[in-house]
Amino acid sequence: MKRSFLFSAAMFLAAAAPLAAAPAASHAETTAKFVMHAPLRVLDPILTSAYVTRNHGYLVYDTLFSMDASGRPQPQMVDSWTVSEDGMTYVFKLRAGLVFHDGAPVTAEDVVASLQRWQAGDAT
Repeated sequence: MKRSFLFSAAMFLAAAAPLAAAPAASHAETTAKFVMHAPLRVLDPILTSAYVTRNHGYLVYDTLFSMDASGRPQPQMVDSWTVSEDGMTYVFKLRAGLVFHDGAPVTAEDVVASLQRWQAGDAT
């Protein structure tokens, strides 16, 4: 359940990829500091529509796709995908090497559980 919670938020929020990347051995470690406009009281973006929670989510969670600077979707966790001829079925292949904070691999079952949690919490 804990992984499902963490991963469900990841499904629809983009992470800041440069912040998540490990520094190269020849580079000094750097720290990014962010000043939020309000106190971060809720970490789960499904439970609130607060911008501070959304912004926090963009910095820490991963998504299947994210938007580029022109507003076009770009694969993030997805390596490749296919669409059925009728346009009703999408099949996504996850990028190799995706792991949780504890090193456990991200699986298709994790993605499905997260999408189902997000769908159930969506009021619209």
